[in-house]
Amino acid sequence: MEIYWKLLPIAAALALSACGGKSSEAAGGDNGCGKLNADEICVKIGSGAPKTGGIAHLGKDNENGVILAVNEINAKGDLAVGGKKVKLAVVGEDDAGDPKQGPIVAQKLIDAGAVGVVGHLNSGVSIPASSVYAGAGMVQVSPSSTNPDYTLKSNKTPKGAISAYRVVATDAQQGPALAKYMLAQGGKTMAVLDDATQYGKGLADQVAKTLTANGAQVLTREAATDKTTDFKAVLTEIKGQNPDFIFWGGMDDTAATLVKQMKELGITARLVVADGSCTDKFVELAGAASKGSICSQIGMPLSKMPQGVQFNSAYEKTFPGQKVQLYSPFAYDATYAIVNAMKLADSTDREAIAAAMPKVHFDGVTGPIAFDDKGDIKHGTISIFQVDGKLEVADIVKD
Repeated sequence: MEIYWKLLPIAAALALSACGGKSSEAAGGDNGCGKLNADEICVKIGSGAPKTGGIAHLGKDNENGVILAVNEINAKGDLAVGGKKVKLAVVGEDDAGDPKQGPIVAQKLIDAGAVGVVGHLNSGVSIPASSVYAGAGMVQVSPSSTNPDYTLKSNKTPKGAISAYRVVATDAQQGPALAKYMLAQGGKTMAVLDDATQYGKGLADQVAKTLTANGAQVLTREAATDKTTDFKAVLTEIKGQNPDFIFWGGMDDTAATLVKQMKELGITARLVVADGSCTDKFVELAGAASKGSICSQIGMPLSKMPQGVQFNSAYEKTFPGQKVQLYSPFAYDATYAIVNAMKLADSTDREAIAAAMPKVHFDGVTGPIAFDDKGDIKHGTISIFQVDGKLEVADIVKD
């Protein structure tokens, strides 16, 4: 049996009945749901994301997507499982974007009683955390981890259910799409750099492999770190090679530093980056130096998502002074995926939810949500942008 749970019109999220519109920390004693009626139970949805550090703006955006979905479901008030009304709470933990924190945060969310988790943002955090969630029989749905290895690890719960899912396309789609776009723009020589994370290196490998396979020349293949602030040594070497494009596999804070130093050195090559850097924050941080850059996002642009306009409006009203950064619509859909599985299972048991996940199928904010036998989203989409003071859609590549 399949249950198709239609999303409540997003405007209803503005009722904001759930948990005061914020997450509770996993270590806290409060159940996060507030006062419960006799016929209600509190069910916790975990959120693991970087809320401190250089990409905290992206991590907070992810958690906001979870909060928005939970608020909306609680406002509707008709979620029932096992004959009991369910009130949801968000229990959030900061992983700081640090792979070493992934398993620690996973255990905290498990100990806090979460029945499923939306997270993590970074592939390098999601991958080591995934085996911990699997061991606890808990579903992990990432709204943003793109390294193919995340689902290829084939983590299973003790009862044999897949535990790792994602609602975005993978770098096996994103890397080739970016590489082919560079080739279509006349690129013949490229430099490929990455931040040595599982996300950045994995993506850069996909880009370099596709470029080489299509006859382009990769002149430089170098790694920095996700905390590098001085790229001038490698950029000076690259300047002498005069490539058509420089690809950076990393996040928006480091991408902004890189492109500014490119301009300072008089490098004429165009910077190409992927989803971790394809943000308004990159444009803000890089300023005029961002002009001419190319970037990609995993999924449709917000303005072209089936419910993107409504989502954006609800988001800005729910979180005054904040704008959608990148992944919050996917975190919103990831939350609904877990809750849909809970409804299908008619249970809040972690293993039962995990067993029901393959049957999940609904129309989300970002598009149709359904998973293949590895836990990857079916029919992933890549959007490519040109940067000219803002992100402008240049191409959309569908699987």
